[in-house]
Amino acid sequence: MKMKELEGLSKEELYNKLNDFNKQLMELQFKRRSGVEKPHLFKVLKKDIARIFTVLNRKEGVSSEKR
Repeated sequence: MKMKELEGLSKEELYNKLNDFNKQLMELQFKRRSGVEKPHLFKVLKKDIARIFTVLNRKEGVSSEKR
């Protein structure tokens, strides 16, 4: 996903995406033993997870500044 797409989502939607990506990553790790057809997905999922954390941290920073 792109940053602009993620920035438009609410915190709840971001947490749902984060759970989905973590589940996909865990499934890939289980399949790693038998040989993954698309090993580049590890890198893609990890980057998407990091992007979500970045957006969540930015949103938390904005909400804490408003207090």
